Amino acid sequence: MRTAAEVCRQRGLKLTPLRLRVLELVWQRHAPIGAYDILDKLSHEGLGNAPPTVYRALNFLIGAGLVHRIDTLNAYFGCEAPRTGHAAQFLVCRACHGVTELGDPTISRLLASRVRAAGFVSDAPDVEIKGVCDACQSATHPHHP
Repeated sequence: MRTAAEVCRQRGLKLTPLRLRVLELVWQRHAPIGAYDILDKLSHEGLGNAPPTVYRALNFLIGAGLVHRIDTLNAYFGCEAPRTGHAAQFLVCRACHGVTELGDPTISRLLASRVRAAGFVSDAPDVEIKGVCDACQSATHPHHP
């Protein structure tokens, strides 16, 4: 959480107690979490029960580069490299809904170059690659190498 506070301070952003708590809930999970799961936890803690409040906090955290939205799962995932403004690539498992962030700068540069060459302006440069993770493959096919 110190990193989050430092990132916000460097970017001139205010990390309110509610935003910090939402960030903690996302990071504690170490897996994608839905907005309504966050709302449920906040409600149990007496911190509010209004969906717009959670969505505003999540949008702030996305804008600050601390959280990513995983569209495929309609969920949120903590950014593994919040100090760097970057486009990330995510491996999303269809079986267990696990997510791995690649964040490969070579892939990001290539995609950005191709997007510009196509005359397109991207407002959400993250890429989600859907498939099945190694653990789920092994569970389905025990003899999988």
